[in-house]
Amino acid sequence: MTQPVLQLTDLHYRWPGREGFALSVPGFSVVAGESVLLLGESGSGKSTLLSLICGTVKADRGLVQVVGQDLAALSGSGRDRFRAEQIGVIFQQFNLLPFGSVADNILLPLRFAPARRKRAGVVKDTARALCQALGLPDALFQAKAGMLSVGQQQRVAVARALIGQPPLIIADEPTSALDANSQAAFLDLLFRQSEAQKSALLMVSHDPRLGERFDRVVDLSDVAGITRGAA
Repeated sequence: MTQPVLQLTDLHYRWPGREGFALSVPGFSVVAGESVLLLGESGSGKSTLLSLICGTVKADRGLVQVVGQDLAALSGSGRDRFRAEQIGVIFQQFNLLPFGSVADNILLPLRFAPARRKRAGVVKDTARALCQALGLPDALFQAKAGMLSVGQQQRVAVARALIGQPPLIIADEPTSALDANSQAAFLDLLFRQSEAQKSALLMVSHDPRLGERFDRVVDLSDVAGITRGAA
């Protein structure tokens, strides 16, 4: 049986300063190479769940395991290093460094992840190859990210998440501002590259129309509960 890349078990988190507001996940997993769309409306706890998975927020109890590592067993700095090594993140707003070049932005995660850097091989050659695969012309490799179109910035964000073959890719509503044709083109690129690297893909969205592209669609309300009001 394929071992989960991501495993959540009896997870519980209470928002600080908000009595009675809590998120709980009895169990959830994603296996290697699987693509999962996690659906949830605004305020459903999607962002909090991603923060728990990435280790930027620590659960009050329960297990968050990524490639078998219990994140709670790591220090804060240890979680940061582990995230850089094992998780590629595509942010909703891309979070590129506008005055950095395309190359600088793609290579940024490798500065904090020596094992991931080693997996990337000759890093600039790998970054160029990713750009080519994602339809970014070589002429843009040294261009400032802030000068790119939205579609080009999106491709840079994908390349940054994929470089060094992290086993888990997290995508946070990356298609929310795109029209249907642009969404389809973006997902084509994302799936093609994540499949080539055998990375698991967990994408969160509020749009159920995207579901047919994924191996599995999960509604957040089916795997997680939110408590509101007096606990």
